[in-house]
Amino acid sequence: MPRRPYVKDPNAPKPQVGRIIGELFHNYTGRLILVSVCLIITSIAGTAASVFIKNIVSVIEKALDLIKEGSTAEEALKVCMSDLKPIFITMVVIYALGIAASLIQQLNMAVITQGHLAKMREKMFRHMERLPIRYFDQHPHGDIMSHYTNDIDTLRQLISQALPQALTAGLTLLVLLGVMIYYSIWMTLLVFVGVFAMFMVTKKVGGNSAKYFVKQQKSLGKTEGYIEEMIEGQKVVKVFCHEDRTKADFDKINEQLFGDANEANKYANILMPIMGNIGNIMYILVSFVGGLLMVLKVPNLSISTLINGSALLDISVVVTFLGMTRQFCNNISQVSQQINAVAMAMAGATRIYSLIDEEPETDDGYVTLVNAKFNNSGELVECEERTGVWAWKHPHQDGTTTLTKVEGKVELNDVDFGYVPSKIVLHEVSIYANPGEKVAFVGATGAGKTTITNLINRFYDIADGKIRYDGININKIKKDDLRRSLGIVLQDVNLFTGTVMDNIRYGNLEATDEECIAAAKLANAHDFITRLPEGYNTLLTGNGANLSQGQRQLISIARAAVADPPVMILDEATSSIDTRTEALVSRGMDGLMYGRTVFVIAHRLSTVRNSDVIMVLEQGRIIERGSHKKLIEEKGKYYQLYTGAFELD
Repeated sequence: MPRRPYVKDPNAPKPQVGRIIGELFHNYTGRLILVSVCLIITSIAGTAASVFIKNIVSVIEKALDLIKEGSTAEEALKVCMSDLKPIFITMVVIYALGIAASLIQQLNMAVITQGHLAKMREKMFRHMERLPIRYFDQHPHGDIMSHYTNDIDTLRQLISQALPQALTAGLTLLVLLGVMIYYSIWMTLLVFVGVFAMFMVTKKVGGNSAKYFVKQQKSLGKTEGYIEEMIEGQKVVKVFCHEDRTKADFDKINEQLFGDANEANKYANILMPIMGNIGNIMYILVSFVGGLLMVLKVPNLSISTLINGSALLDISVVVTFLGMTRQFCNNISQVSQQINAVAMAMAGATRIYSLIDEEPETDDGYVTLVNAKFNNSGELVECEERTGVWAWKHPHQDGTTTLTKVEGKVELNDVDFGYVPSKIVLHEVSIYANPGEKVAFVGATGAGKTTITNLINRFYDIADGKIRYDGININKIKKDDLRRSLGIVLQDVNLFTGTVMDNIRYGNLEATDEECIAAAKLANAHDFITRLPEGYNTLLTGNGANLSQGQRQLISIARAAVADPPVMILDEATSSIDTRTEALVSRGMDGLMYGRTVFVIAHRLSTVRNSDVIMVLEQGRIIERGSHKKLIEEKGKYYQLYTGAFELD
């Protein structure tokens, strides 16, 4: 049966070695040149022993010949020591240079390695902050974390160990090859037989090892992703008594990791013994063949004999080749051993660069949000200081700019949207929210309520239709400025490690302590904060684990209040708050919402009764709209939901 031709997979990950080396040279050109020089000196110093052995054996042979010719042992020893003295001095100098070069190389490689890893982490994090929300929705968070830990660590092994050792071994092999050819071409050809055997073993065994190390790296990321997910959901696991099911699922993932790691290390562990035994066989062959050539008095073919005249193979050459053979095989084994580290680094680098190369969130907006004030003529002008008045700064092609006061008018016109193009979840949605109005979204889970708010702040871009903010297409507004004008309170609260004051100020990093406290009072969070051990300076950790769910939500509401945005989005903001706390929050929310356009998503229909407009959604369509009174009178879906004929899912 004819073999199928090899067709390269166009989707296969591309090797990243060149990219890594290119970035290293870009950032550390001078240090890498110094390291390269040190590697050359180290390699030469490492191979000098073979030359010294040859010279020492030659001196000893000379001393023995003198004794045979009639010289006394003392005379022969005196000549021997005279000849050995410059050899020993040269050895000391070369080895001292080798030690110094190795020290300089190690010190510089430590700086290069840790510096490059720091730059890679910074580069990853900086790019991650530019990625769209879609990326985090589609990738397990634990797997993303693995990029910063396991994948980065594979680069550390590559840069600090694998590459320097491989380069040192490679340079040493070149120097050894030159020395071997200089002393004996016959013996060099014999060594090449062993080199070929080592190459074939490395290709077969090392190739399989590398393949499974790549799989191991992927399985490791998957395992960490699952563990991170289970840690976050541990309460849910225990509530529903799913410990056994969770352990069973983990065992499957862990078994996959074990299988990949076992195969990878199995091949990696048998590689060195095989290479070592091939080296031992070569050592014996060199001894046997060298002795045989000496007995048969075969002329030695080498560069040295071509220069100095024809000569027979002598014991000094054979002894030298024994040492060089051992060193040659050890260096080849060292290079082959780095294949695993290189394979793991390539797997890690592929995952790292997959994040770095991920398409960032695009932003073609050019309308910006600026502080403004009215001058004596009543004209709106831009200013540096915070005045409580914001304006849209709109540049035009003729070089002029216009300022439009931010009012908070939001319009959606015939908006269609799907998280994937083939499945539309919003159909021809039209919403008109005038400045200061409170618009509520009501409907079953999955009806599209949160999706609409995600489109307003451009976490996702619409497929069709238009969204306008104060008459401006939001695609023309820079995303940072758009989102800065929107205050969002989510159902799932995220508090960061830091004080209560730090978490409130997160909504506006320029806010003073007094402004943060005023925002907390507005959200009715001030009373419970003052009862905390350190008040506003109480340290929060573990996403505010030392606070109740209601208290955490109150802080998030205060965080939104300190931003003082013209538009507020409340996505189930009070769903996790008890009835008493909800009453406190509602009073604060009334003050928070005054003069602002507010979008409210709530399952508790009692919280949307005072909304100016209520939108009832079903399967991505607005089926009813109007005030609470109007919708009750119409006795449609909202009436059924409100009176309990149907319940929200």
